[in-house]
Amino acid sequence: MTKLDARKQIQSLLKTIEPGDFQAKSITACNNLCQLPEFGDASVVMMFLSMAGEIDIDPAILVALERGKSVLVPNIDWNENRIIPVRLDRLCRDMPVDRYGIRYPKDAVAVDCSKIDLVVVPGLGFDRMGRRLGRGGGYYDRFLGRDDIGGLTCGIAMEEQVLDKVPIDDHDIPLDMLVTDKAIRHFSTIT
Repeated sequence: MTKLDARKQIQSLLKTIEPGDFQAKSITACNNLCQLPEFGDASVVMMFLSMAGEIDIDPAILVALERGKSVLVPNIDWNENRIIPVRLDRLCRDMPVDRYGIRYPKDAVAVDCSKIDLVVVPGLGFDRMGRRLGRGGGYYDRFLGRDDIGGLTCGIAMEEQVLDKVPIDDHDIPLDMLVTDKAIRHFSTIT
């Protein structure tokens, strides 16, 4: 299966989930994430602001903020094709959106990547070995491949997004963990 085929398969499957079920699965996955010891121990957590059709992790962001964690989210530098982690001080639905519909905090302040303890990573699909299938831009693989990123990585998704095996390329970065509405998986390093 090619990456394009896998993306189409998962996107079609996600469209079949009723909105109420989609939100319930998002909340359950967020609860599972927030119960992780790795989440509890992290002082600086990088998360993401969900796009339409993507698992909603706003409940986990709110928990992180309530617990006094420093919450970072990606700000995309479209000219440089890179992610810049910026501080999120509060969560609101009326944030500005970029040209792809991705929310970002106004007047965001960049934060040193070496401070991140846990990176919560979005993805279109994941497999049972810690591999991630993104949307095709390579932004997270470039970000996670940086030398100054030392924190753990954790994907978050609905169980429907987990395949037996996702196609990967040499530059794809495996994850340390995956949390869904049905399971928590820890992975060893893929060789």
